[in-house]
Amino acid sequence: MRSRLLAAPFAALALVLLSACAPSAPATDAPAASGTCEYTSGGTAARDVDEPPAEPAQSGTVSATLQTSAGDIPLTLDADRTPCTVGSFVSLANQDYFSDTTCHRLTTEGIYVLQCGDPSATGMGGPGYRFADELDGSETYPAGTVAMANAGANTNGSQFFLVYEDSQLPSSYTVFGTMDADGLAVVQEIAAAGAEGGEPDGPPVTPVTITSVTIG
Repeated sequence: MRSRLLAAPFAALALVLLSACAPSAPATDAPAASGTCEYTSGGTAARDVDEPPAEPAQSGTVSATLQTSAGDIPLTLDADRTPCTVGSFVSLANQDYFSDTTCHRLTTEGIYVLQCGDPSATGMGGPGYRFADELDGSETYPAGTVAMANAGANTNGSQFFLVYEDSQLPSSYTVFGTMDADGLAVVQEIAAAGAEGGEPDGPPVTPVTITSVTIG
C-alpha cells in the first residue's frame, strides 16, 4: 500500500513516502517513553537484517555520513529526542542495509525533499519491521531536516527524506536529525538538476547512490 504526503498548502501534490505496508496502525505514544523500543514484523524485507535492540544503544547526538555518488552528506542524529528512530538507522547502517542503494525520489514543487533508504528503489521497500513515530507535535521541516518517511501513523521502516528547502508539512514525520551545510549543498545541487522528464516528483535526473553509511 502506498501512502501520500500532502504539503499543506499544496494538497494537489502527493509524495509517496513509503509503501509495501499494511493499513496504518492507530496513533500511539512512541515506545521510547517507556525506555524501550518495539520493532514489530511488517512488510517484506528488501534486504535481510536483524531487528535493532529494544534498549536504545545511543544517546546525545550521533554523527553519521551518507557517502553518495554525488558527494558526502554529513548528518547529526538526535538520539535523545528520537532514540528508537536513531537506533534503527544506526543498526541498519551497521548491517550495510543502505549500502549501494538509490535515492529514488525527488520533489521540486510544494515540498522539497530527496527520498532514500529503499534497497529496491521502488518506494515499496523496507527492512521487514516497523516502529512507532517519535513526535511531540512541534515538528517542522526547514532546509537541512532529516525525517522518516511513513505510510501513516507508526509505520516507520527504513525510508527517510532529506529536506533541501523549507517545506510545509504536517507534524506527522519523525524528525531525527539534520544535515550540515556541506551536506545540504550536495542535496541542493542534486535538486537543481530536477526530476526526470521535468516532473515535479520522480527519480532525480542526477542519479544518487548511497555507497555506504558510516556512524561516528
